[in-house]
Amino acid sequence: MNAGIGYAAIALVAVATALIGFYGLRVSRTTGDFYVASRTVRPWWNASAIGGEYLSAASFLGIAGLILLTGADAMWFPIGYTAGYLMLLLFVAAPLRRSGAYTIPDFTEARLGSRPARLVTSGLVIVIGWFYIVPQLQGAALTVRIATGLPSWAGSLAVAVIVAIVVAAGGMRSITFVQAFQFWLKLSALAVPVVFILIVTGTGGGAVSLPPALAFAPEAGPAGMDVYRTVSLMVALLLGTLGLPHVLVRFYTNPDGVAARRTTVIVLCLLSVFYLFPTAFGLLGRAFAPDLATPGDADALTLLLPGRLVPGPWGDLLTAFVIAGAFGAFLSTSSGLVVSLAGVISQDVLGGSIRGFRIAAVASSLVPLAVSLVTESSGLAAGVGLVFAFTASTLAPVLILGIWWRGLTARGAIAGMLTGGSLSGLAILAGPAIWAHAPVLRGFLEQPAAWTVPLAVLVTVAVSRADPRGVPRGADAFLVRVHVPEAR
Repeated sequence: MNAGIGYAAIALVAVATALIGFYGLRVSRTTGDFYVASRTVRPWWNASAIGGEYLSAASFLGIAGLILLTGADAMWFPIGYTAGYLMLLLFVAAPLRRSGAYTIPDFTEARLGSRPARLVTSGLVIVIGWFYIVPQLQGAALTVRIATGLPSWAGSLAVAVIVAIVVAAGGMRSITFVQAFQFWLKLSALAVPVVFILIVTGTGGGAVSLPPALAFAPEAGPAGMDVYRTVSLMVALLLGTLGLPHVLVRFYTNPDGVAARRTTVIVLCLLSVFYLFPTAFGLLGRAFAPDLATPGDADALTLLLPGRLVPGPWGDLLTAFVIAGAFGAFLSTSSGLVVSLAGVISQDVLGGSIRGFRIAAVASSLVPLAVSLVTESSGLAAGVGLVFAFTASTLAPVLILGIWWRGLTARGAIAGMLTGGSLSGLAILAGPAIWAHAPVLRGFLEQPAAWTVPLAVLVTVAVSRADPRGVPRGADAFLVRVHVPEAR
């Protein structure tokens, strides 16, 4: 592909992002605008924005790459990513909106009346946000290197700088406009090339495909699945969605709990449509690009396949479209994460002012940038899956129990969060060193959620039960507020 087309695609997305963001700046005036868009975002607009920030590098590039590598095993990723919103709809969305909080730490402090519980929650939100931003920057590095030939660090730096500027300038209201636009860009950037590729391959054009028996071998199907890994992955994805700070903060922007539920239903529909296309890319890759089925190349499948299968200038244009969508994915997800992190850091460290928000936004972009520059991606979807496991083991139990169980105490919440964070963090960071000496533990450490989440819940409940006097005096009033529907 001509590098000029790659430059043009990236530049157009960057300019469109900046222009839409600065339009949002014109209507961002108050602290409420910066933190929660003054709670005035309507369901369709908010659902598009949620889709924009949730569909990250793992969704846009990683799922197709995983399907190319592992076949049907990877189908659980789009199922889990989507079904997590069903859990949000059933257990969290409306009560969280009615809580009146700005951030997850606000919710924890309001529910438990504990400053230490808030600080532990804030620390976890920051760690989760940074871990989640790193794969976005690594995906940007891969995309810019393939599209333009520039060194990998240029892509990471470009995304971090653009996100820091747009978020610091306009806050949540500005980012809502940006992310809604980028969802529809990402959907189109995958759907249009898939349609063209199916037309070309269906009429006999393009590259020669592998025989189905080779492309879709039995060992790549359901018979080859590991039951424990599958169950653990689904636990991580279903519950991990409940604790993602950049997703939850968007529900604070709805006018009321009813709007929050409607938003979640629309998100479920949008995600169900979106994930058809990275899945199609993965299946087409198994048939037409088996040479990319290596851990270092698989994430590039979505970027490279249109140019291989659609000849001439049309192939270049489709590739440019995919590059634009990929860059939009990195920008929108990173923007949502930086907004949520900036809100937490600003309120807990910098006084909660607009100036503090802007300083925190810049800091929230620079730390993961530094990490991404000194680390290498081990697979975008797999890396994000581990973040979900960490989130499911830490924030998700406290949110669910805080909304649905009166007996939760601050000591129980802190003990559970620290237990889940320590165990899942150990599995993620030290797992390779451990299973090198004890191979039998590899599956349990690669997918830890099936045992870390129950242990975190058990510790939370046990410590809370042992501390009956620690139940906040305002627990009953808080639960009434989050569960009673607003007057219409």
